Amino acid sequence: MKLSVIIVNYNVKFFLEQALLSVQRASKGLAIETYVVDNNSTDGSCAMVKQKFPDVTLIENKDNPGFSVANNQAIRQSKGEYVLLLNPDTLVQEDTFRKVIDFMDAQPDAGGLGVKMVDGKGVFLPESKRGLPTPWVAFCKMSGLASMFPKSKTFGKYHLSYLSADQTHEIEVLAGAFMLMRRSTLDKVGLLDEAFFMYGEDIDLSYRITLGGMKNYYYPHTTIIHYKGESTKKGSLNYVLTFYKAMIIFAEKHFAEKNAKRYVALISLAVYFSAALSLLKRWVSNTILPVFDISLIFAGFYFLVPYWEIWQFNEPNYYHPIFMQLFVPAYILIWLGGLFFSGAYGKRIKLWQVFKSYLAATALILVIYALLPESWRFSRALILIGTLWGLAVSVANRFLLQFTSLHKFVLSEKETKRVIIVGTKTEAEAVRKILDFQSTPPIVMGNVCSSKDNNNSPLFLGTPEQLPEICRVNKPDELIFCMYDIDSSEIIQYIVQLSDTPVHFKIAAPQPESIVGSSSSEISGELYSLELNAVSSHFNKTRKRAFDLLFALGLLVWSPLAIWVFSNKKQYFTNIFAVLKAHKTWVGFSKYSPEKLQKTLKPGVLSQAASYKCEQNPEKAGFYDRQYAQNYKITTDFLVI
Repeated sequence: MKLSVIIVNYNVKFFLEQALLSVQRASKGLAIETYVVDNNSTDGSCAMVKQKFPDVTLIENKDNPGFSVANNQAIRQSKGEYVLLLNPDTLVQEDTFRKVIDFMDAQPDAGGLGVKMVDGKGVFLPESKRGLPTPWVAFCKMSGLASMFPKSKTFGKYHLSYLSADQTHEIEVLAGAFMLMRRSTLDKVGLLDEAFFMYGEDIDLSYRITLGGMKNYYYPHTTIIHYKGESTKKGSLNYVLTFYKAMIIFAEKHFAEKNAKRYVALISLAVYFSAALSLLKRWVSNTILPVFDISLIFAGFYFLVPYWEIWQFNEPNYYHPIFMQLFVPAYILIWLGGLFFSGAYGKRIKLWQVFKSYLAATALILVIYALLPESWRFSRALILIGTLWGLAVSVANRFLLQFTSLHKFVLSEKETKRVIIVGTKTEAEAVRKILDFQSTPPIVMGNVCSSKDNNNSPLFLGTPEQLPEICRVNKPDELIFCMYDIDSSEIIQYIVQLSDTPVHFKIAAPQPESIVGSSSSEISGELYSLELNAVSSHFNKTRKRAFDLLFALGLLVWSPLAIWVFSNKKQYFTNIFAVLKAHKTWVGFSKYSPEKLQKTLKPGVLSQAASYKCEQNPEKAGFYDRQYAQNYKITTDFLVI
């Protein structure tokens, strides 16, 4: 056996499927065995491997013992002359294994090898080549000095950013996403250190390889896609702390006690700095927009009210101070509440959301105004003027912040993506079915396939070789490549070729059940089918809980009248109090939704399937459950109720 490929999987079923398919293609003509070690996934990964890849050796763990333990399980069973640790969110070229094996065969001093990696947008990932994280190197990385001076040999050693990405280099640390090693080297230096649960184990093993007298190489003559780049994690406080712990384990293991203490001190300083910076940046990003809105709207009232008092009543200080102290802040809170619940503080903002939220909030303010005692009704005109001012301020703020890095969101009126499918008519139709199943199906502009297919349909746009020109003319938002029709090597080549365009890329496996991709290394892998998680996002859960509470309180207040509409009056109150106690939600999933989906929400009093009177039809109920989960809206809850 020449090569053993080992993939550790945890709940990334659709990415794993594409990775295994690319491994299968790259294994043709070579003596290769493949292992998948599953760390107790709950997304059907194991069933998929058994059904679609029966030749793969599957190890099913009943818990999650960590990355190192899982890899070691397979390494001990494997028989290959070389061992490759491969991430499940990768895509290798058809010639990747042949090239790296040929290089290792010709380079007897090579103990380990890493390759050129790009993200889902085709952008080079710097973690493809790394240096040893000595105290100084680790400090430069954690403190941000390495990012500020990437070409410096003094500061840029962590990612060896001063070395060309297109030339073979001897390096110190291999990336765990693609880590090829000789069996004889592992026999000499040992397997992965199981003290590392996640992060750091690749650094430790790479260092032990060099301590064992072997060399690690960076080999750029084959390229793989790695959807989840390292920059996905580095802004996260959890990543900073986990990386810190891994570095401490590494220091205590490999450095002398005196040096280890110095290392820990430097890393601790860098960690506190990174953590503080991360928290500050997150706080600023989350609060700057509402703070701008509140400050400018209040400032508008502060300057406007005196002019209005003189112009309308010819009397300064006509209104009681309570108007500015209590009523104006209350108006602002209602307007901001409308913005929040309409999604105008989300990552993708549509201007119509801002207009709609102001109209709804102003209507609520006017209703409350009409119910107040006469002495508390100050001015409808000021409410309407304030609405116009607040609307202008909110729109201006969003345009202003769109061009800064203080708040990351997309200001867009675009409702529907424009997609081009690269593949034959048959595969394109299969992809269309998945796209049509989405809550907001994209517009398919046409398909691109090789000239030998003689595709004469009106949707035929050209051949893959014409993709740059096709993208320039048609300006799609996404290209979807069909793996059945196109080699992985060609897909990666086209993605890299178009990496400097605004086009995003996704890939569909043969007979697809999913379409996966990532628009950059800043974004964890995207896939259409896993957009089911939309309803379970923290933002949507907060909005949904607020809606549940308000609606339950509303039903309680109106119960003297509403109770007569319901035959089961006891159940009416039982449901209200169950929602108030967070034991239930007003709208949930039907009994036919998958168990994993059920766990994302509390049990529902109602479901979208019930509102369409198809709760007893598994297929239709499942469809509405997925639709509800994919594109959650508060208005949907209201309409279902």
